[in-house]
Amino acid sequence: MMVITAPTGHIGSRLLDILLNEAPTRGEELRVIVRDPGKLPEAVRARVDVVTGSHGDAEVVDRAFAGADAVFWLAPPDPRAPSLDSVYSEFTRAAAKAFTAHGVGHVVGVSALGRGTPVADRAGHVTASLAMDDLIAHTGVAYRALANPAFMENLLRQVASIRDDGVFTDVVAADRKAPLAATRDIAAAAAGLLLDRSWTGTGEVPVLGPEDLSANDMARIMSEVLGRPVRYERQSLDDCRAALAGHGMAEALVEGYIAMMRAKDDGLDTGVARTPRTASPTTFRQWCEDVLKPAVQA
Repeated sequence: MMVITAPTGHIGSRLLDILLNEAPTRGEELRVIVRDPGKLPEAVRARVDVVTGSHGDAEVVDRAFAGADAVFWLAPPDPRAPSLDSVYSEFTRAAAKAFTAHGVGHVVGVSALGRGTPVADRAGHVTASLAMDDLIAHTGVAYRALANPAFMENLLRQVASIRDDGVFTDVVAADRKAPLAATRDIAAAAAGLLLDRSWTGTGEVPVLGPEDLSANDMARIMSEVLGRPVRYERQSLDDCRAALAGHGMAEALVEGYIAMMRAKDDGLDTGVARTPRTASPTTFRQWCEDVLKPAVQA
C-alpha cells in the first residue's frame, strides 16, 4: 500500500498517473489523501482508496497510514500561514508520529536544494523545508528527500504577462545560470523510489534538470518556441516583497521568500554537481513546447 499526499497538484497528479499504470503490476494498492475528492477525475477515484481531509490533521493521517508501506509526502503551500515552521515542520508533525505508530517503512518527500551550503541556515523556505526533512528522518523511517531547484511550472503564474506583454519577471540577475526542473521529472523520481523500495537509511535525491539556464536563456527559448518576443525584467527585492504582500501572503512567508531568493543569489542551488544520477531529462525547450505554449495559446 502506497499513500499519496497532494494528489491534485503539479507533482502529485503526475505521480499518481505513473503509479496507476505501474503499481497494479507489482501488487501495490494506492491510497490518496485529498481535501476535495471531487478534484480527482472520476476514473482515478474508482481505482484508489480515498481518505478525505488534510494530511496535516492527526486523525486523517492516522486513518490514511494504517497498513501503509510507503508514503509520498508534500507539505502544501499556505500563503496565509503565520510562520514558515507552520507550513513545513508543524504541518508534518502529526504525520511523523503516524509514520512510527503504523510502522511505515519508506517515505519520499518533496524538498529543496541547499543542504550543506554556507547559506542553508538563512534561506527562508528552503531552511524550513530542510528542517522538515530532519523531522521525518528522525522518526526512523527510510527517507529520501527530493532536493529540487526552482520548478519550470512556476512560469505558469505569469502566462498572462507572457502572452499579453511578452514579459516575465523574477528577482535574479539576468545572466545568472541556475538549475531548473520540470515537475514531471520530480514525479518520475518519486515514482522510481516508491516502486523500488530496496533503499534504506536517509538521504537526498537531487533533481537538477539537464542544464543550467539564466533568465536571458529562458527568454530566448520562450521567444523561439512561442514565435514572439519575450523578454526578462528584473524585479527588485523591495518590489517583490510589496507584490507578495499585496496578494495577501503573510509577512513571515514573504520574508521567507525574500531570504530564499537572496540565498539563491549566494549559491544555494549550486552545492550539488550535475551528473547522470542528478540530472533529469526534460529540457526547458521541451517543457515550453509541451506546457507553456498550450497555456499561452489557451
